[in-house]
Amino acid sequence: MDRDLFRYDEPYGRPQRKTNSFGWSIAILVLLGLAFAAWLGSFYIFGQPERPESYRILKKLHKVDPAKRFELTAAPAGEFLNAKQLYDRYNGMRPTELAKINAELARNYIRNYQQVRGLVPYVIGRFNIMEARELTPQDVFTTGMVALTTAVDQGELLLEHVYPADSHAVPLMKQTLAMGLELKLERTHDLSAVVHADRLPDGRTLITAMPLLYGSYTVTRGTGTFTLEPPADLNLAAGWPVFKDDARRAAQIHYDSYRERITPSGPGVQIAGLPPAAAPPPPENALIHVEPAVPVETPKVAAAPPEQLPPAVKATPTKGGKLAKDQKGVPAPVLSPPAASAGSRATANVATPAPAPASAVPVSSPGVQPAAAQPVTGEALASTAGGGSWKTYPPGRMPAGRLIATSDLGDVAERGLAGERVYLRGQFVVNFAEANRAVLRPKTRLTDSVLHFGSGASSTRIIVEFPAGYTPPPRGATVTRDEARPYEITEVRKQSDGQLNVFVREIMQ
Repeated sequence: MDRDLFRYDEPYGRPQRKTNSFGWSIAILVLLGLAFAAWLGSFYIFGQPERPESYRILKKLHKVDPAKRFELTAAPAGEFLNAKQLYDRYNGMRPTELAKINAELARNYIRNYQQVRGLVPYVIGRFNIMEARELTPQDVFTTGMVALTTAVDQGELLLEHVYPADSHAVPLMKQTLAMGLELKLERTHDLSAVVHADRLPDGRTLITAMPLLYGSYTVTRGTGTFTLEPPADLNLAAGWPVFKDDARRAAQIHYDSYRERITPSGPGVQIAGLPPAAAPPPPENALIHVEPAVPVETPKVAAAPPEQLPPAVKATPTKGGKLAKDQKGVPAPVLSPPAASAGSRATANVATPAPAPASAVPVSSPGVQPAAAQPVTGEALASTAGGGSWKTYPPGRMPAGRLIATSDLGDVAERGLAGERVYLRGQFVVNFAEANRAVLRPKTRLTDSVLHFGSGASSTRIIVEFPAGYTPPPRGATVTRDEARPYEITEVRKQSDGQLNVFVREIMQ
């Protein structure tokens, strides 16, 4: 018998249930809404780390890198603005535009300037300290000191300069950052980036700046030096600026009374808020940025070899380069062996050259002693101002050596200079320039950058040191050096991240 024939007559048969399509539709819509909200929330949190809630969440997720200590030649590209330029830029902005700019400034600082659009604004000029106080956990920056200053040549601009440091350095900082002390910011030694700008009710502009070098400071008349440390954490919930309205008004009252005590009465008294009639006098005492001294290794003096006729220079091609232009068969002067490596080349005695045949023309004049120079190290990079003196040559008349391109610098970094002269040729773009030094990058073609052929060149940095009296090329200029006018390489260093730092000297007249 078929069992399904009487299946509906069974008293204990289970009734069939229908699927609740409406309920499942609601559940799916709710899950889609949650996924969309999580997607938008991730953009909100990761895209705006300057908001207190976003920063707190990112800190718990370990997605915020600690503040980075920059080097002077490896700092983010920026523009240096004096007090008047800062006032003109931020005072004319509307509230919404200023809020957008402030969010971008704080975001760039939190991200260690990894995704910067445009140039980073740096502060330069002379400022007088109105008041300095210790930072507390209730401030944006929790440890160190902050100084409220006024511009010497622009009374309508106030600057609060943050000095983050460990707690043990605070007592010395309190003694150093006294009222009336002048703060001097120069583009050759300081990198104080603007992290916030605020327009005050009285029409003045308040700028918050952070020194990205986190270096050492001292006063011109006094003893003691304190060193800054990058802040480990930020309390963004405290809000900007660091000096709130009440504290700023109290500091202004104290500073005004201080100025009345030290300013002599008479028709020559300067009115607050108005530009001075003449250039401000030099300060009696000023706070300056210093770098620790770098020890110089004393070179060994080599004895002069016996007089003998030196062999002629031979054109020997080498791997990865070609011989620089010189006169074939010209005897080179006999020099004492190098006492140190090329990267730390110091003073070396030059032996008297052997007499050459009458027909020979010497490549370089004998008896010239190279100028002493400090070793090029990462610590000395920020304090090396250049401007030394060494022998320069006419185009194509430098001593014989190996000529290489930027693509061969990797081999030099691995093997070293091995005591030989190595010259660099190529086309470069100036990224940074100051009194006697410039930082260049190899110039790549558009097709190479699109096809990623120039990835090795993008991680190469050329630090050029110029003799005294030379004017470095301006920033953004293109420099072309060939076999007749190359740079002399003194050292090539490769960092752990693959970055090549190439130290060269200008030796052409």
